[in-house]
Amino acid sequence: MKNLGNLMKQATQMQAKMGEMQLKLAETEVEGASGAGMVRITISGKYDLRKVSIDPSLVKAEDVSVLEDLIVAAYADAKSKAEAVMQEEMEKITGGMGLPGGLKLPF
Repeated sequence: MKNLGNLMKQATQMQAKMGEMQLKLAETEVEGASGAGMVRITISGKYDLRKVSIDPSLVKAEDVSVLEDLIVAAYADAKSKAEAVMQEEMEKITGGMGLPGGLKLPF
C-alpha cells in the first residue's frame, strides 16, 4: 500500500504540473514562416492563431493562390514548433514517471 500512496502523490503532483504547463502553453507564442519569411504567422502553444504578417510585395491579385498556400505552410511550420515545445514541457513533467515512449499527454 505504501507504493500506492506514493503513486497517488506522484499523480497529484503531475496533475498540478500539467495545469501549470497548460497555462504556460497558452501564453507561449511560436512563429512559423514560409516563402523565405514573406509570410509569418504567430500561434499560441495551444495552436490559437495570434498574428498574420504578409510582405506587401505578395499582395497582388494574380498571386492570391500563392499567398493562400504560403499562409497554410506558415501555419504548419508554427504548429510543428508549438508541438515540439509541448513535447519538451511534457518530458520535463513526466521525466521520472517511466511512462511509455509513445504516450502523448495531455490527451
